Amino acid sequence: MKRLTLALLAILISIPMTAQAQTRKRSSTTKTTNSTATAANAVRNSGAMRVGEQIKALSKFIYLLGGVTSGFTAVDAAAKKNEASPTVLQQNEQNKATVRHSIQNFREGLDKLETDFRATPELQPYYIKLAGSAAGAATAEQQAVNNQFDAAGRTLLTVINRLTDVLLIMR
Repeated sequence: MKRLTLALLAILISIPMTAQAQTRKRSSTTKTTNSTATAANAVRNSGAMRVGEQIKALSKFIYLLGGVTSGFTAVDAAAKKNEASPTVLQQNEQNKATVRHSIQNFREGLDKLETDFRATPELQPYYIKLAGSAAGAATAEQQAVNNQFDAAGRTLLTVINRLTDVLLIMR
């Protein structure tokens, strides 16, 4: 960016003063085009921010899910050996329900994100890469319902990869 600015500055300095002295009235169309481009950039930036927020939230969730999943496995193993108290088993089931609900919330958020990208003309070019994110989260949700939390985490990683690809083309 600095190189571009320096290059533009060098070009402006080297242009003869007569070229700068030319007067030409700008039409309102140019201003409208510039304001339209600015508005489109604002919409694109807003969309990119929303994708970034999903990436952050999912990344944090997957990081925490790793520890929680090992806890689920340990309690389930203890339950098979009748070594876990009813309180521990109940808490484990509540924790599993919380994880399932969190994955459901991610799926719903990704559904909304896809819908918004599809419905917003400035974001439609990026929708193609984004499409399928909610379906991936739905797969993870189903895996969590089946107590396959590790697999659900791996599936959510593919969702993060897709979101990252979208963010890369939006820059």
